[in-house]
Amino acid sequence: MIRAAVFQTAWTGDKESMIQVHEQAARDAAAQGAQVLCFQELFYGPYFCQVQDPAFYEYAEQIPEGPIVRRFQALAKELGIVLVLPMYEEEQPGVLYNTAAVIDADGSYLGKYRKTHIPQVRGFWEKFYFRPGNSGWPVFDTAVGKVGVYICYDRHFPEGWRALGLAGAEIVFNPSATSRGLSGYLWQLEQPAAAVANEYFVGAINRVGVEEYGDNDFYGTSYFVDPEAQFVGEVASDKEPELVVRDLDMAKLREVRDRWQFYRDRAPAAYGPLTDL
Repeated sequence: MIRAAVFQTAWTGDKESMIQVHEQAARDAAAQGAQVLCFQELFYGPYFCQVQDPAFYEYAEQIPEGPIVRRFQALAKELGIVLVLPMYEEEQPGVLYNTAAVIDADGSYLGKYRKTHIPQVRGFWEKFYFRPGNSGWPVFDTAVGKVGVYICYDRHFPEGWRALGLAGAEIVFNPSATSRGLSGYLWQLEQPAAAVANEYFVGAINRVGVEEYGDNDFYGTSYFVDPEAQFVGEVASDKEPELVVRDLDMAKLREVRDRWQFYRDRAPAAYGPLTDL
């Protein structure tokens, strides 16, 4: 049994107070016995992709050398909790990614995932800010087991979900910023379907509220879902910040995989033409 957590919250109006809100969430999660915690997409800032303004490049920092990763490494070590930090990464000036850093429970930096699929539609002008990720789909061997990350718009593409499963993921987190009216009909469909198809747990995180940079209304409703597409406990509020802490019965992974044998019955030799289309 693993006690896992996700945290959804609203933009506070400045970076430092946003960081402090998340530090407190980590402390609260650890106090409830959580062993792993994932924050929302671009956790310490607004969802600035509603506008196209180079001023927001200032939110990017190097990973893991930057101050935010160092700050949360110390906190992870203090609390003994695995942390997944969705951030804005600067590899070098002008080379920027939407990235999640993964920190183990002893404070060690395990690596990062860079968002692969980058949208460019009204309210989500992400190609202005991010290059497509080049990290592949790493799975991190953490104190709670094998953890993968898939970020927001990635969730519409089944290939990465499967790659994470093939690499041994047991829990996959999908930190997001998604708006009411746009994707609500998909939010409680795609990620449970991915959990079933790939036979692991998914933690889905979405921020809440309307921010000053646009009219996107982020609807929260963060949750955990098991490999039978069952929500683990209640889905979070669609309006209020909330820390979601749930117990995940990892024995269910073997039970479901033994029942369905999806990985045995794959036919990868038949799939080659898909990459040519």
